[in-house]
Amino acid sequence: MTFHQQQQVQVINQIEQSISQNSLNFSTVAPVDDFENDSRICLTSLHFPNQKLIDDVQKIIYELKKVEPNFYYYPSQSLHLTIKNIRVINNPPNFNQSDVEKAQQIFGEVVPKYQKFKVYFYRLLLFPNNLALVGTTDPELDKIVLDLDEKLNKAGVPDDKKYNNERYFFSNMTLARFGRLSSKFDSKVKELSAKIELDPYEVDSVTLISGNAVFKNPKIIQKYNLL
Repeated sequence: MTFHQQQQVQVINQIEQSISQNSLNFSTVAPVDDFENDSRICLTSLHFPNQKLIDDVQKIIYELKKVEPNFYYYPSQSLHLTIKNIRVINNPPNFNQSDVEKAQQIFGEVVPKYQKFKVYFYRLLLFPNNLALVGTTDPELDKIVLDLDEKLNKAGVPDDKKYNNERYFFSNMTLARFGRLSSKFDSKVKELSAKIELDPYEVDSVTLISGNAVFKNPKIIQKYNLL
């Protein structure tokens, strides 16, 4: 494991500790009764995974459904790796068409000059109201995020999400959302997390998008390919 990955693991461990101590210092998505029809909208960027990773993740979801079938699990078409948030979910949205156009221009300038990077998924991480598959990455992700952050700030479209850390960014794929965690789900997550063995995954594109937290009928603004 590289020094960069070690720093990412440290950040992930700090997040887990703050969750266990109920002292969250970062933004989360509050649960709703109907996630698919949630009217809160965000503006963000993400990567849609290839079919192999989708299939591997759906195997994990299949096992989780046996324990808690009534939780909301992401369908294949909604699974994604978050790259860079711009505006968190809200109703009404915290952004307008001018913000979208500025973001579109900035992403078009920034993203295509960076290299593809790999993600090394290694565990599941339970948040108060969602479950994520997380992984370390090559340093390229940090470079992309920090460059986008700087230019979005200058353009007057700053990221309004609160982060546990603003230097080392890791990869995060939400698998499920729920209102209340159960002990049997917690136990199953620990069991599955210990068994995760996924191949390194290459991120080759970034998509600018708006939609609700589970991206049911999202609006895809533009896709940008990495070098």
